[in-house]
Amino acid sequence: MAELDTAIDEYLTRYAATLTNYDATAAAELWGTPGMILDDRFAGTLDSREKMAEGLTQSYPLYQKLGLASVGYECLSHQQLADTIVLVSVRWLFYDDAGKQLTDGTNNYILRRDDDGLHAYVCIPTDETEKLQQLAAERGIDLSAEFDAPQ
Repeated sequence: MAELDTAIDEYLTRYAATLTNYDATAAAELWGTPGMILDDRFAGTLDSREKMAEGLTQSYPLYQKLGLASVGYECLSHQQLADTIVLVSVRWLFYDDAGKQLTDGTNNYILRRDDDGLHAYVCIPTDETEKLQQLAAERGIDLSAEFDAPQ
C-alpha cells in the first residue's frame, strides 16, 4: 500500500505542477485515452491528448482572470478497485500570487497504472463550477458566459 500511496502522491504533485505552470501538454500526458469528464451537467470524452491539451488551454484565461497563480492538493482518499485501477478523491487548493488560498475544489479520478505510470481516465468534479463562480462573484467578475457550455 505504501508503494501505491507514493505513486499517487507523485502523480498529484506532477498534476498540480502542470496546473500551476499552465502547461496543458504536460497535463494531458497525465491522462489516458480516451479520457472522460463526467458531472451533473456534462459528460464527454476526449480521444487524444492533443484534444485534451486544447481543452485545458481554453480554461487557462478563466483561471488567470480569477488570479489563480499556483495549485496544491490534499489527497482525501483512495480506494483500490482492481489490480491497476484506483479511485482517488482530491481537494485541489488554488492560490493567488501572494500564496493566499482563493478557493478549492474536489474531484474524483479513476486512475490506472499503465506501463509508464498512473494516468487519469475519468474525472468527476463535484464542486468546481460553484466555487469558481463564488470566487468570481467575490471579485466582481461576471462568468455566466463561461459556464453556458461545457469546457
